[in-house]
Amino acid sequence: MADDLYSFYIKELAEIQQNNQYRFLKTIQTKDDKYVFYNNKKYINLSSNDYLGLATDKEDLNNFYSQLNKDNIIDSFGLGSTSSRLLTGDFAIYSELENIISSLYNKALVSEAGAEPKEKKESLVFNSGYHTNIGVIPTLTKKNDLILSDQLNHASIIDGTRLSRADCLSYEHLNYGQLDSILKEKRHKYDTVMIISESVFSMDGDITDIKKLVQLKNKYNTILYIDEAHAVGLFGDIGLGICEREKTVKDVDIIIGTFGKSLASQGAYAVLNPVLKEYLINNMRTLLYTTALPPVVVNWNMYNMAKLPSFRIKREKVLATAQKLRESLIANGIKTGGESQIVPAIIGDREKTLRKSADLQDRNFLVFPIRPPTVPEGTSRIRISLTAIIDWEDIQNLADIIK
Repeated sequence: MADDLYSFYIKELAEIQQNNQYRFLKTIQTKDDKYVFYNNKKYINLSSNDYLGLATDKEDLNNFYSQLNKDNIIDSFGLGSTSSRLLTGDFAIYSELENIISSLYNKALVSEAGAEPKEKKESLVFNSGYHTNIGVIPTLTKKNDLILSDQLNHASIIDGTRLSRADCLSYEHLNYGQLDSILKEKRHKYDTVMIISESVFSMDGDITDIKKLVQLKNKYNTILYIDEAHAVGLFGDIGLGICEREKTVKDVDIIIGTFGKSLASQGAYAVLNPVLKEYLINNMRTLLYTTALPPVVVNWNMYNMAKLPSFRIKREKVLATAQKLRESLIANGIKTGGESQIVPAIIGDREKTLRKSADLQDRNFLVFPIRPPTVPEGTSRIRISLTAIIDWEDIQNLADIIK
C-alpha cells in the first residue's frame, strides 16, 4: 500500500540519484575554531557562512554568557518567547535591537549626506531571511504591480515573488541594459514596480551595481529592494554591506540583512521607511503568525550587531584571503569569479564536481559540490566560503589540488 501511495516520490528520488543531484543532511559532530569534526574526521571548514568567525569565538561567547545573572536570566536570556510579536512575544530587547540597527544605518545616512537626514530609516526584525523574503515581497506588492528580479536571486526571493499576486519577470544576471529595456516597455502598465536583487550573490560571489539600480529606480519611479544577506559584516566602514559602501542607503527603499551568517546567529531584519514598517506590522503574515525569536537569540543578535563597526580587521582579512585564492585558481586555469568572500571553483560537469569535492574531503577540506538546480546547468562548482579565521597558509595549495 505504501509503495503505491509513495510511488511518485520513490521514482523522483531514483531520478535525482541517477542525475547526480541527490542530497542528504550532513551532521557536524563538533566545531573548534576553523575546524569541524564530520564523519569522525577533522576538516578545515570551507563551507560555513560564519564569515567573521564569531560562532566559534570562545572568548566572545564566554563574555556574552557572563552577562547572565539571577535578575535577567529569564527576561533577557529565556529560551522561549511562546508567542508572536503581535501578542506577548515582543520583549523590550526587540525594540533595543531594532534601535541599534536603525542607529547604525542612520549613521551611514549622515556619512552619505554630511548632515542629519530629514527622513530617518527604521528597522524591523524577523525570524529568518527566508521568513523575511517570503513575507515582505508579497505583502508590499499586489495585483497590477510588477516584480523584476535578478535571474540568480536566492530561492527565498523566488518563492516570495511566487507568493505575490504581482506579475513577475526575471532579468539576466546583472544585465542592467535588459532591465532598462523591460522598464521602458512595461513601467507605464503597472501601479508599482519593485526591482529586487541581492548585493553579494551566494553562489558566484559577485556584486551587483547598486548605483546603477538606483539610477533605474529614479528614472522609472520604482521600489528598490536589496538583500544584503551575504554582505552584512563584510563591506562598508561600519560593516553594513554594499549599500553602505556605495553610499546608497538613502536611495534603497528596502534593505534586508541577516543575523544568520556573519553575525553567527538566527533571524533577519529590514531597514526601510517608517510607513513601510507600519504597513508590514499590520499585514505581513510571516511576522504576524509565527512565534517570535527566543529572548536569548535576540540578545545575542544585539550583542554582535552593536560590535559590528569594530570588525574592520576581520573584514579586511577575509576579503584579502579570498582575492589571493581567486588569483591562485586563475593561475591554475580554474574558472572562478566574484569579488567577495565567496569563491567558486567552477568545474561544470556534475560527476566531475562530485569527484573533486570527494578528493578535497580526503585531504581534510570540508567542501561540498553545488549542482543544478541550485546553480544553472553546466556550472556545477565547489563553493569555497572563506571566514576570518582561515589563514592563507591553510588553503594555499587548494587550487593545485583542484587542478
